[in-house]
Amino acid sequence: MALSLRLARALLLVWLIFFSYALQFTTERLFSRRRPGEDGTVRTRLPGWLRRRRQRVHERNADRLLGGILKLHGVYVKLGQVLSILVGILPRVYRQRLSALQDQVPPRPFAELERSFRRSLGKAPGECFERIEEAPIAAASLGQVHRARLQDGREVAVKLLYPGIRELIAVDMRVLRTAMWLFSRFLPIKDLQIVHDALVDLLARETDYLHEADCMERMAENFRAHPDLLFPSPLRELSSGEVLTMSFMEGIKISDLEQLRAAGIDPDAVGRRLLQSFFEQLFLHRYFHADPHPGNFLVQPGPSPTEPRLVVLDFGAISEAPQGLIDGLTDALVAFFERDGSKLLEAFERMGFVTEEADRALVEQTVLMYFERLLSLSSRSPQALMSAKPGQLRRLLDPEMELRQLRELARSFTSPPGWFYIERALVMLFGLCGEVAPELDMLKVGFPYVMPLLQARTRSA
Repeated sequence: MALSLRLARALLLVWLIFFSYALQFTTERLFSRRRPGEDGTVRTRLPGWLRRRRQRVHERNADRLLGGILKLHGVYVKLGQVLSILVGILPRVYRQRLSALQDQVPPRPFAELERSFRRSLGKAPGECFERIEEAPIAAASLGQVHRARLQDGREVAVKLLYPGIRELIAVDMRVLRTAMWLFSRFLPIKDLQIVHDALVDLLARETDYLHEADCMERMAENFRAHPDLLFPSPLRELSSGEVLTMSFMEGIKISDLEQLRAAGIDPDAVGRRLLQSFFEQLFLHRYFHADPHPGNFLVQPGPSPTEPRLVVLDFGAISEAPQGLIDGLTDALVAFFERDGSKLLEAFERMGFVTEEADRALVEQTVLMYFERLLSLSSRSPQALMSAKPGQLRRLLDPEMELRQLRELARSFTSPPGWFYIERALVMLFGLCGEVAPELDMLKVGFPYVMPLLQARTRSA
């Protein structure tokens, strides 16, 4: 009954938003002005009042979507987080509203999770641990984490999947499929299907704790030669698909700058090491943390204020990057530093962004325009971009094009396999660095660090 009610509420939200846009688009068709252009094409112009009305519709529906997500929780929190960081999928106001979402929900009663623990491992928590704290140390949309102590005195963290969450996901994905089918009828947003497929894949991985244990061990092995990067270790005998027991990791939350400074840790050094480790994951290992939000990193004091130790947590969203995509991205970064626009376009094609039916002239014009605008910025640090005037960012992100060109451009570009997770990770990492070390230029810090590693790998191949 609860699942049926949830389905009804979610579908009602979808239909409310859909009909709101259907009314707006119908109104635009009735009152838009069509004028022939000098090249013989017909151009459509909207009256000022209709453009203002469209913006109000966007704002109202963005608020409606955020409110619905906060009530429904679960998969919708994940979806909101994904949509809030993907540029170009939804109007800017949606990204602004949805960026307020935090993967934090009221914790479930421990009694519910205790029953689930017994079903999964065949034993009660009291038979496995000397003690387990009933109040969680972290609660998210799919599960929560409790601190416990083993019989031998070791402190551990126990991650518990919420009971019935997989059934809930199945219901929620039915709603999302309906919503995407509806909106694809009105909006030329082909990447919605990519978001849907990526979300299905992400949820499957994040609800399989044995898979997460495998990722945890592989990531730790990749950085075995780096003592300043720390990872928890899974306890296989006390883990299953729904329960993950791991060593407990101490540290200061990475975004708590006051505590970092009080512990004698330089936040800029933390941000620098975070960037370097991510670039090494992405370009060298091609196996990277795709969920770099503040709750997934702790910091410990190191030998000096500028040599902190970074603790990495939560490995459910670890992803592998396709080799061709990373090779193309490497070429794009080289072209960026060499200020070579033609090489940059070639790199975009190599990565798989440009479709076979693409308007090559339009694609080259757009890529070079973004390239020139990005190079014109005196600083590309998070602080510089965050403090830029709205008009500057608008000119950078929204090139002034006719609607006809924008539609053609949409047909010219596609998201290659694997890009979803890279884009998600880069945007989240950018935001996190903006909190921790806002003066750092991500490209200047990360790319020069990883290039010698890539060159050494090429020479040894």
